This record gives sequence, structure tokens and C-alpha cells, in this order.
Amino acid sequence: MIKAVMVMNTQGKPRLAKFYDYQPMEKQQELIRSVFSALSSRAENVSNFVEADAIFGLDSRLVYKHYATLYFVFVFDSSENELAMLDLIQVFVETLDKCFKNVCELDIVFNYSKMQTVLDEIVFGGQVLETSSAEVTKVVEEISKLEAASNAITLVPKTVSSWRGR
Repeated sequence: MIKAVMVMNTQGKPRLAKFYDYQPMEKQQELIRSVFSALSSRAENVSNFVEADAIFGLDSRLVYKHYATLYFVFVFDSSENELAMLDLIQVFVETLDKCFKNVCELDIVFNYSKMQTVLDEIVFGGQVLETSSAEVTKVVEEISKLEAASNAITLVPKTVSSWRGR
């Protein structure tokens, strides 16, 4: 099971932190700091796999990928395959690239809900739902169209709004 997904910049500022098992806010902040500390102290030429027992408890592993100014981190238990999780990070980043046309940190900051939607289509409740970037992109585009259509609907009829003005 996936325990957490984090996206943080190279200064340690979290851009996304989603925990699939309940953690109090203080504990989440502590975990984010610990993960960043572990990642930032690693050399560039070492493995992307980290034993996370000291951070997340027994039977925890961490896999990360560093792209430009962002770390993409998945924390999971032994029931998941490390290479599959590394591939899932790649799917997540490819999908974000398709949605934002070459994703950068600002895209993530200003389009947080879209990034959250992409993640929810890939992982939900700690379980992997979809591994096809094309399928996820198609669903996210459909959701965006529905949101745009719902924003165009007026919830208060004109007759009621004119009645209110009296």
C-alpha cells in the first residue's frame, strides 16, 4: 500500500503532501521535514530507493525522483514493488507534463486542484488505480470540461435575482 505521496521543491517547501493513513498535521510536517532532510543529504549518483523505517516506521520504503527543482516522493510498504513505484512516479510526471505542457513548479502552485485530480486518478486510498498516462490525461480533460460547463450554469434564475433587487 502507498502510505504517502509528496512533491517538494529543492528548498524543502512541500507543493503536495498526501497521506493515505491518518497523520496529525504536526506529524505530517515532521515527516515532510525528515524526508527532505534524507533526500537533500544524498549524493546525485546514488540509488533512488531509501529504507524509510526510521521515518515512517517498520516496513516502509521510499522512492523518489528529482526533476529540475522538484522532488517527487512515494512512500510505501513491502507489498509494493520498488521499480513499479519508480515507474508510477514517471507516469505521474508524464501526465502532469501532458496537462501543463512541460510542467514546472509554478504550474503546480497555481493549478493545485488539477494536480490533485491527476494524482487521484493514478492513486486513490493508497491503491494504484491507473498506470496509463494517456488514460489519466483523457479523464482529467473530461473533468476539466465538466467543470467549465458547470461554471457556465447560473444557479439563480434571472427572475429570482430581479425579485431580490426590490
